[in-house]
Amino acid sequence: MLPAFILVMLAQWWVRSTYRKWGKVENGSGLTGAEAAKRLLQYGGVSDVSLDAIPGQMTDHYDPRNHTLRLSAGVANGRSVASLAIAAHEIGHAMQDKHGYAPLRFRAALVPIVNYGSRLGVFLILIGLVLRSVLGTQLAWVGVGMFALGAVFSLATLPVELNASARARALLSEAGILRSSEEQQGVRSVLTAAAFTYVAALAAAILQLLYWASFVRGGRRRN
Repeated sequence: MLPAFILVMLAQWWVRSTYRKWGKVENGSGLTGAEAAKRLLQYGGVSDVSLDAIPGQMTDHYDPRNHTLRLSAGVANGRSVASLAIAAHEIGHAMQDKHGYAPLRFRAALVPIVNYGSRLGVFLILIGLVLRSVLGTQLAWVGVGMFALGAVFSLATLPVELNASARARALLSEAGILRSSEEQQGVRSVLTAAAFTYVAALAAAILQLLYWASFVRGGRRRN
């Protein structure tokens, strides 16, 4: 698990340092993240999405269950290039929702299963190894399968996030919000750093799955 931990820490450092860098560069349009979000929603023909504020930093997200875009204070009120990139990325998810983007629907369907499975997985593995029987081994492997769902969820997340970033760059350019090549570079840098966090999450999920599989396999040999 050490490589996964290092990769996740590296991804978090990269996205935060990139956000700090481009969070200090004011965009040429003078729009806040919230103002840009409203303009992009209107430009994209999305009229059923509400805009809410949310506490914290980099907690921005789009909720497809109630068609709500939630922006952190720094993004909603900031006039930086980073604010444009993050707001536009979440609008990308709203556009996916509007057009019925299949990977987004698939990921949303996995959420309740993965949340339940991740909690149950460890319990089944430990109980299965304690039982020291054929039934126990079967329970342990079912627990490993629960963790496999987490890896599937991380894999399903990648195309959703990459597509949202591609939509974000296109929307910002087509709507005339980006005014210079420097701003385009800044948006690309912020979104690329953010995308790497999902790559790191996928790697961590796969390594965690391999860890539990080897744990069960080793426990079965000892039994």
